[in-house]
Amino acid sequence: MTLLDRRRAMLVAICIASFLEPLATTVVVVALPEIQRATGAGFSDLQWIVNAYVLTFAALVLTGGSLADRFGRKLIFQVGLLAFLAGSIICGLANLPLVLSFGRAIAGLGSAFMLSAGLALIVQDFHGNERIRAFAIWGVIVCAGAVFGPLIGGLITDSLGWRWIFLSMIPICLPLLALTQWSARESRDPLSKKLDSWGLVSFTAMFFVLMYVLIEGNAFGWTSPIVLALLGAAIALMAVFIVGQLRQSRPMFDLSLFADRTFTGASVVAVVIAAAFFTLIVYLPLYFQGPLGYGPTQAGLALLPLGVPLLLMGPVSGRLAAVIPPKFFLPLGLLIIAVGAACIALAPQSGVAAVYVGMFIAGIGAGLINGELSNVAISVVAPERSGMASGINNTMRQFGYGVGIAGLGALFGGLIVSGLADRGQAFAERVASGDIAAAVAASPMAEAETARLAADAAFVGAFSTICFVAAGIAALGALLAFVLIRRDRSAERPSSLIVESGKT
Repeated sequence: MTLLDRRRAMLVAICIASFLEPLATTVVVVALPEIQRATGAGFSDLQWIVNAYVLTFAALVLTGGSLADRFGRKLIFQVGLLAFLAGSIICGLANLPLVLSFGRAIAGLGSAFMLSAGLALIVQDFHGNERIRAFAIWGVIVCAGAVFGPLIGGLITDSLGWRWIFLSMIPICLPLLALTQWSARESRDPLSKKLDSWGLVSFTAMFFVLMYVLIEGNAFGWTSPIVLALLGAAIALMAVFIVGQLRQSRPMFDLSLFADRTFTGASVVAVVIAAAFFTLIVYLPLYFQGPLGYGPTQAGLALLPLGVPLLLMGPVSGRLAAVIPPKFFLPLGLLIIAVGAACIALAPQSGVAAVYVGMFIAGIGAGLINGELSNVAISVVAPERSGMASGINNTMRQFGYGVGIAGLGALFGGLIVSGLADRGQAFAERVASGDIAAAVAASPMAEAETARLAADAAFVGAFSTICFVAAGIAALGALLAFVLIRRDRSAERPSSLIVESGKT
């Protein structure tokens, strides 16, 4: 085999592994009602099943990069692949929500290691135009994982059962291990000496406490002493993290990058697009499977108007970004998302047609932003700090995704419980999880029709509200991005430096 064949094989392995990362986030959402029935999970349990993966991914993606630099990029990529496989097997065999969440957390750790080490392997072996093409292929594959995850999840759930969403990773991951072992060269950073353990622990603990408050706040009461104490703990942990990073000679999260207004603006956009757009991928399937009564496959197909524009707008985004300054381009994409989310929110008045139109519009906005966002974040920093800038941008996306799911979920669940207070907590939780049919079936026969109408009304009203909130978040993010991002691109580094910075 030639060197070119080896590198192509390595790129195939990394792209497939990277496809699994967003797939693991979105593939599970259409199976949540089935998981709820099989494991007895409550609404907060379902949020943890989604967020446990996001939590460990966001917390460990920068750490994965540090470990890859110190111990070897190929080694950490393979360790990540094994962890992802182990987590998937745990999920596939789980009978309790807690065990399922634990498996998801292990899989998130694996994805974090695979992503950070995989990107470093691409930078190591591809240069110049070859690297541009490699990252273009990688970007399309990653986007496809997010777009087709719900459909793949629906098809597997309907044909084989929800457990095979996770167990199907076995015949995928094992060949990838062998392919990576053959195709990838090992490399390290000789200057990487120390893992930022304080940064890892404080950031992970802060993120966990914050999501715990958002997910469990409705149960405890938002003004209860335990919630207020946990919020104080989250703030304290954030302070510890910031102080620790400022004192590090080589921090895992270089806060000095935020001195650049454009980088800060790009980070705001990363949080907002995840919180306002990608969290809709979690709650839209519940809407389709709840009030509309779709099956898992139908729900996955129904999400295509949201996902396909996200995939197709990539080439258009590159052309438009070449002539429109990021100060206008990124806010424009967020405003389009805001319009789309507002259209979806009109479902109670306009019916399901408004949902499909809104999804298509929101997908266009996200597709415009998705590719250019990372470019803007990296282009304003020195070449040797591009990896750190990219890692921070990915971390901010995952942070926004996790907090968005938990925050909107807290509002969503609280509104449903409040609206169905006269029917009991168990009924309201089943409705919030999207399993309206089971909630109605458990009601007395004489009240079935009334219960169904009440459940549909509470669900659709809560869903409409969180979509309006998502629209507001996107609009506010557009304003902040416009204020923060510079008009010109004078700070961008030359493309030749980008190439040179990746050589080993």
